[in-house]
Amino acid sequence: MSSFKTFLHSGHGPTLFASFLYFSFSCCIWVLNGAMAPFIGETFDLSPAQKGLMLSVPIIAGALMRFPLGILSQYIGRKNATLVEMGLIAVAMLFGFFFVKSFNDLLAMGVLLGIAGASFGVALSLGSGWFPPQHKGLAMGLVGAGNVGTAVSVLVAPPLAQWLGWQAVYGVAAGAILVPMIVMIVFAKEPPDVDSHASFRAHIACLFEKDGWVFSLIYGVTFGGFIGLTTFLPSYYYDQFGVSKVQAGQLTMLAAFMGAAVRIVGGWISDRWGGVNTLTVVLLVVAVGLVLVGISSGSLALTTLLLILCFAALGAGNGALFQLVPLRWPTSTAVAGSMIGEIGALGGGLVPNAMGLSKQYLGSYVWGFVFFGALSLVMLGVMRVMQIRWTRTWAEKGGRARTSPHTADAKYVPPARKTARP
Repeated sequence: MSSFKTFLHSGHGPTLFASFLYFSFSCCIWVLNGAMAPFIGETFDLSPAQKGLMLSVPIIAGALMRFPLGILSQYIGRKNATLVEMGLIAVAMLFGFFFVKSFNDLLAMGVLLGIAGASFGVALSLGSGWFPPQHKGLAMGLVGAGNVGTAVSVLVAPPLAQWLGWQAVYGVAAGAILVPMIVMIVFAKEPPDVDSHASFRAHIACLFEKDGWVFSLIYGVTFGGFIGLTTFLPSYYYDQFGVSKVQAGQLTMLAAFMGAAVRIVGGWISDRWGGVNTLTVVLLVVAVGLVLVGISSGSLALTTLLLILCFAALGAGNGALFQLVPLRWPTSTAVAGSMIGEIGALGGGLVPNAMGLSKQYLGSYVWGFVFFGALSLVMLGVMRVMQIRWTRTWAEKGGRARTSPHTADAKYVPPARKTARP
């Protein structure tokens, strides 16, 4: 407890809380179509492939919006960027309430839900911006635990949809987003950890570096797997095991909640053990766990237990990877985090599509799980190769924070010329 108080005193607790709440509500709204998929599927009589497309659109749209929001936040401030985004979310929810009448309208609504998915990089950078490097992993883990919003969505949205009708849930969400807006206005303070004199190219430098792309691909497995599976599982439970629509949401909630909660642990462990070490264990567990999920599709209990294990690993992996981001890009964390979050979340868009296509054309969801498990092993190999250079330049062994500042973001300064003696 005393160490946690020390952690809070090292930064700004109210901003941390406001960022967590903002990210939680955003995640909740982002996966609404997934949470209500059994209801929507019945309304429009969707095929497995159509359902996969419907579920992937919000994920892909949210991914593509993350980087522009991160760039905007570098110029108008992260707090202001969150307020702009939440205002747009409210407008998007009203569109869903009044205008979704066909499958095409539903796809358009999926794009608008993506606005909520853009919150990630800005939320983590805002919440952790006041904290020193040795505590950023825990700070980002706490804000990132806002992923619990996905669990809240799959738990709360199905009963609301059954009671009020699924379109009315959009209207409820439009009113609910006012809560984090008010908290953000009252409690949050803009952190000082941005170089306001940096050029646009300096802000987006992570786009031109191998590290940025490697981080993004790894995040495509950890967070992409988390958000993609959370969106897909209500349909999977409903179709595969014949449970009710509400029960499908409840079972998904168990796994999603575990993933969100363990994200905090992943950040905390990575501060001490190192993000690279943590990710090594995570990717191995995910690879084995997802293959076992695929081949245990005859048992509801075993499937649920394995998914909880997989989500715990995915959550820890999300925290571990974002323990490394501020170490690598200390003055442009919002942009780097948004870019990594953007490409990583695109990986989540693969999951519902892969599952839908596997079911429709191969007759089973198994090959979708196997595909994603194999992808985890590929990313593990890539990371183990790259970490050799990382631990020589900007991180300690295993991916821990260095006690002295690194120069990964610094500009090259040529040595001074020697002057001839008179």
